[in-house]
Amino acid sequence: MRVRRPPDLFELRLDHLVHVLDEVENKLSRLRAPLIITARHPQEGGVNELSTRHRRDLLSQFFRRAHYVDVELRSASALNPLLKLAQRRKIRRIISLRVKARAAKAHGADIFKVATRTDTPMQLARLLDFITKKDADLPVSAMGIGKLGAISRVLLSRAGSVLAYASLRDSDIEGQMSLEQLRAFGIGTMTKPERRMTKE
Repeated sequence: MRVRRPPDLFELRLDHLVHVLDEVENKLSRLRAPLIITARHPQEGGVNELSTRHRRDLLSQFFRRAHYVDVELRSASALNPLLKLAQRRKIRRIISLRVKARAAKAHGADIFKVATRTDTPMQLARLLDFITKKDADLPVSAMGIGKLGAISRVLLSRAGSVLAYASLRDSDIEGQMSLEQLRAFGIGTMTKPERRMTKE
């Protein structure tokens, strides 16, 4: 809330916020950007060992505030009723996964999200190749994690990735840049409406 120039979107990691939900709800109206809501399974990097039912309830609780709901492909079947409800309420669905973009589309994804290791030039080249070939048949948000993670986020954004994730402060995700660092590269200031920046 103290950021003078907020990003285009905020992502709420609800699995991290389960102990302060009342405080979060009370302050959401003060955020000056649309919301992505996420509640990760422990095997997807989620915290607090939340059950599928608990995660579904968390997401449902924040539906009225959300513009996007983000789930992993491995959870898409279990959360399918929630995804259908999101569609009816005009909440866009991001299916996050490492492979199988077609399966994501079959689950109703509006955006295909892929985050993968980019420790070598070859790994980064594969990710850039995936973005530029547009094999997914739907908009793609791609990001690298690792030694070349920072430069991957700049290159992928310029190659057509529709979301660029940034942190507001120091990040524990290797290769993730801050909001100000991304802006220094001109990301988040582009004029194309489909090119957005969000906080991860």
